[in-house]
Amino acid sequence: MKKYSKLGLFKSKGRLFNEPKNKFRSDFQRDRDRIIHSSSFRRLKHKTQVFVNTIGDHYRTRMTHSIEVAQIARSISKYLGLNDDLAETLSLSHDLGHPPFGHAGEDVLNECMNGYGGFDHNLQTLRIVMNLEDKYIKFSGLNLTIETLDGLIKHNGPINDNINKFNNIIGYKKLIKRINLQKYPSLEAQIASISDDIAYNNHDIQDGITANIFTLNDLREIKFFDEIYKKNRKQLKGKTTNTVLFQIIRDSINLMVEDLINNSVKNIRLNKIKSIKDVYNSKVNLISFSNNFLNIENDTKNFLRFKMYNNKKVLIKNNKGKKVLNYLFKKISKNPSSYFSIKKNKSTIFRQISDYISGMTDRFALNLYNKIK
Repeated sequence: MKKYSKLGLFKSKGRLFNEPKNKFRSDFQRDRDRIIHSSSFRRLKHKTQVFVNTIGDHYRTRMTHSIEVAQIARSISKYLGLNDDLAETLSLSHDLGHPPFGHAGEDVLNECMNGYGGFDHNLQTLRIVMNLEDKYIKFSGLNLTIETLDGLIKHNGPINDNINKFNNIIGYKKLIKRINLQKYPSLEAQIASISDDIAYNNHDIQDGITANIFTLNDLREIKFFDEIYKKNRKQLKGKTTNTVLFQIIRDSINLMVEDLINNSVKNIRLNKIKSIKDVYNSKVNLISFSNNFLNIENDTKNFLRFKMYNNKKVLIKNNKGKKVLNYLFKKISKNPSSYFSIKKNKSTIFRQISDYISGMTDRFALNLYNKIK
């Protein structure tokens, strides 16, 4: 297997604020460690993935999801000879900006911020690592490398629109001389992004069956998963549903990773990618599934949307979360200084309220709601 170390990011362009090098750790290892030691990362353990974590100990949280994404991304990056430290850093940090109660929380916070710049969890992640984490004497934020910031900004690919929104929320002027929003991100960033899809599709299936939202037989309606089940049927005879499910999810992830690697190698070859510069200037996403697995991914997402995300039990929890955050936003807006210290000459007061609420864990938001309602 040919390695692609020449296409990996092993040397950083530096940071927004100059710092001396560390002789024991690379720049990207230091980025990873700063993420792990951040308050925002620790709070992910009490933030909803799909199921509110007060209803069971084994459902994914934003933290366990991020760790699982990092494991997949490291494996892919290491096999291809890329920078697995950078891929891990991007994976661990990609969800730092999520508010309480998952995507339902994001939706209602965006509605509350209508007229004040809106809310987007990807952009909020940048606000956190560039401004809100406050641990250093000489600068705000974590002062991550340019390459890590580039990968976080372009988690969903190049940014060709909404540049004003981007600038208003995180302050693009700080980065305008260092990052080109229209160019593709590094291969490590592309790997972290698609590892996110692999992780949440498979693990949402596992959590959905565990929560009795749908059954293993329902899952077998998808040909891909039915074939995995049939392949293992003899060995799984007499095993518990949990064991069967673990094997199916394990095989599914392995098959997806294998397809991703093979197709990405093909993309690199066909597009004649020889350098990091070629990666940035590419006109397509180089780390991608084959058409067959893109169809499998679409089938899986449609299944989860229909069977799980729109399930009555899940929607009831989501609506409760929306009610809580909507109430908190309105209540805090009346007298924000009684809830947090207002920073003058920084952001608008509504952006600071958004920062405060989005940083809450599920249980903190619920406890505050019950205290002040």
